[in-house]
Amino acid sequence: MGHSHIVSIINHKGGVGKTSTVVNLAAGLARFDKRVLVVDLDTQMNLTHSLIGDLPEEALCIAEVMIKNPISISEIIKSTPVANVDIAPSGESMVNLELELHSAIDRERRLMRAFATPEVQKYDFIIIDNAPHIGLATINSLMASQFYMVPVSAEYLPLVGLKHLIRTIDHIKPYHPALQNLGYLLTMVDRREGISTVVEKILRETFQQEVFETIVRINTKIKSCPQRKQTIFDVESSRGKGQEDYLNVAKEFLQRVEKGRGH
Repeated sequence: MGHSHIVSIINHKGGVGKTSTVVNLAAGLARFDKRVLVVDLDTQMNLTHSLIGDLPEEALCIAEVMIKNPISISEIIKSTPVANVDIAPSGESMVNLELELHSAIDRERRLMRAFATPEVQKYDFIIIDNAPHIGLATINSLMASQFYMVPVSAEYLPLVGLKHLIRTIDHIKPYHPALQNLGYLLTMVDRREGISTVVEKILRETFQQEVFETIVRINTKIKSCPQRKQTIFDVESSRGKGQEDYLNVAKEFLQRVEKGRGH
C-alpha cells in the first residue's frame, strides 16, 4: 500500500468510547496484519496512558511536531505493547497547542504536513484520537484525514451532539471536499436496557447505511484495559464478546475503507 489511510475518530461528547475504539480497533487491524500508527491529539492523554503510560516531562510529543517545524514525527513515535501498533503520544505540552497554533501560519494543516514523511507512509493506517470538543487540533486532524468515524454510546440520546458535529464537518468540507464519513459506531450497547434500543433505532433511521452494522456491546473488561496497558485481545479469551465485537469492527472498517477508496 503506497499511502497510509488516515482516519479521525471524533465525537463532541466525552465518554462515548473514543479511546477504547482507537486502541481496540488498532489491535483488531493488527490481527489482520495491518501496520497501524495511533495518534493522541487529546490534552487528557487517555490514549497515551492506555498504551504506554505517562511520558517523562521532558519528552517530546505530537504537540512539538505541530508547533516547532524542525521536529519530525519520526522522533516522537514509540512502539506499544501491541505488535504492529505504534503511537505518536500526547504529553504536557499539548495543553498549549491550541494557543500556539492560533498564531501559526497555515495552522489548520500542521498535522497534514507532519504526516507527509516516508516514515509515516509505511503504516497502513493512521488512526487519530481527538478531544471531545472541536478546536484547532481536531480541525488539523480532519484536514489530514481521508475519513472520519464517530463512536456513539447507546446510553443517551446522541443526536443533539451529532448535529453540532455534522455542522463542523460541513464547515470543513469546502476546504477538504474529499473527506468521507466512514460511519457511526454504536458503543456500550446493552440490549437489556430500553435506551440502547431507542438510540440504535433513531441512529439507524436517521443515518441508515452510515451506521456500522457491527455494534460494541457493554463490557466491563473493555473498561479495565487502560489501567493494565492492554487491549481487549489481551484481557479476554478468544471466545469473549469484546474480542468478537472488535474483530468485527475491524473487518467492517476495512470493508468501508475499501468502498470509500472506490469513490
